[in-house]
Amino acid sequence: MNYLVLGGDGFQGYHLCRRLLEDGNTVRVFDRTSLNKDKLAGEGKGLDWVEGDFNDDQLVEQAVSDVDVIFHLICTTLPKTSNDDPAHDVMSNVVPTLRLLEKARTAGVKKIIFFSSGGTVYGVPETLPIAEHHPTRPICAYGIHKLTIEKYLHLYHILHGVDYAIMRVANPYGVNQPVEKGQGAVAVFLHRMLVGEPIEIWGDGSVVRDYIHVDDVVEAAIRLLTYRGAHKIFNIGSGRGLSINEIIAIIADTIRREPIVRYQPGRTMDVPVNVLDIRRAERELGWRPNISFEEGIRMCVNDSEIP
Repeated sequence: MNYLVLGGDGFQGYHLCRRLLEDGNTVRVFDRTSLNKDKLAGEGKGLDWVEGDFNDDQLVEQAVSDVDVIFHLICTTLPKTSNDDPAHDVMSNVVPTLRLLEKARTAGVKKIIFFSSGGTVYGVPETLPIAEHHPTRPICAYGIHKLTIEKYLHLYHILHGVDYAIMRVANPYGVNQPVEKGQGAVAVFLHRMLVGEPIEIWGDGSVVRDYIHVDDVVEAAIRLLTYRGAHKIFNIGSGRGLSINEIIAIIADTIRREPIVRYQPGRTMDVPVNVLDIRRAERELGWRPNISFEEGIRMCVNDSEIP
């Protein structure tokens, strides 16, 4: 099979591309950077790379040609800053995706698998754990753009028969997660503890999130390739909630370091708790997470240089 991974140079994209190449597939990466190109080149012979901006129609059209399935992981904004400029969030994510869908339709792409956000599209939960049929009331622009793309995927399926699947991923973490952008609590907290820097927490640390290892996320994506059932939306998480204070304690215990924690005022865009109901993915895909949070932290630590 020929796959296009939009955002294949990012954290989740890299791990997905690595798995696809290991399985003997042809993988075309589209991204504005090529930091992982050499590493991925060693994973298989079927790697192609298109470097450029998602708004470049000509490059996107080139990337879409002769591929069977598109994995859409490109995202230009972060939840914590998306409310600062909602127009930019729409123009750099939703509008280019609409152009992509039209190009995919005319190119005869068989399926699009979209990495959405299980942590933001639901908003403040009415029930826990949160199932796919839960109301979607995002309180940050990031969640709104993810949900908007979901709706356009459905529209293109109804109008043009383009098959799709949506992965509402919780909070992914794992080896090689970058810390420069300050995104990904696990990677940031682990890095700062290792180098002795303070950890800044918004609120009192009681905010609860669902953390899923990136290898388990990739496995779910692979299973969606052959899924032919009626469902289009899947929560991909651990089904277990951990507070910020709890994950700091687990990391500190694993590396045997005392964390320096500084608490800041809470943020309005942070929902108090988010834990996903993953029973649909378990039932329909035969998938369930295999890596516990504690084991995942040990894997990250073993891959880190501990001073």
